Amino acid sequence: MEGFLQALKSYQTFNPSGWVGIYRLLPMWVGVVVALVGLVLLLAGGGKLFRAVAGPVGAVLGLVWTGAVTQRLNLGADLDPRLPTLVAAALMALGFLFPPAITFVGVGVPLGLLAGQIAGPSDFLLGFGPGFIVGGLVGAFLHRQVSGIVASLVGGWLLVIGALAALHQFGGVVEAVASRPWGVIIAALLFALAGSVYQLAVRPTPEESDQQKAEKQRQKQRLAEQQALEKRWGVK
Repeated sequence: MEGFLQALKSYQTFNPSGWVGIYRLLPMWVGVVVALVGLVLLLAGGGKLFRAVAGPVGAVLGLVWTGAVTQRLNLGADLDPRLPTLVAAALMALGFLFPPAITFVGVGVPLGLLAGQIAGPSDFLLGFGPGFIVGGLVGAFLHRQVSGIVASLVGGWLLVIGALAALHQFGGVVEAVASRPWGVIIAALLFALAGSVYQLAVRPTPEESDQQKAEKQRQKQRLAEQQALEKRWGVK
């Protein structure tokens, strides 16, 4: 477990080899489960299942963005080392309870940082605040689209990592693939692109799904009424 947690730390830095290498710590059966979860997220992760994705994504955002924001605000020297973990825990809980909050933070923080960078170090806060709010509102308004893309990105990555772990017994082939981390990353991005297109352009929206279910229920009820009517007249 300690080795797995240590491997997860590679995701806090730009380390493509470390990102891919985590598959070596997963047993074959875990790899199969992870790949199946990734496939489900690719096909339906942007719907009601996004609640399960929003929690871990919120935790990652807390770990990654807390340090970046505090450093830009010149608070890095006074930063409690536990603060990123506490923010990650809070965002994870918030993601499970109210997923749109994660799209608000996930879109708002990068745009806020960009706006603060444009404003300059002396006026960083004046740029960050409006950029964060405007970007967050856009992310929340486009929650369905953003959640579909995020779920597809997570699903694509889980699919390739799970597949590498599941096929780990074919050591030579898997090691050759894993030795080219950018190839693995590109494959995950292609899966994510396909999943995003399917979820946003092909898969029915929650409203459309509810309408289809209601229509099927009405058809079933009409058919039952018709059969009852035919049976009654047949008896006579």
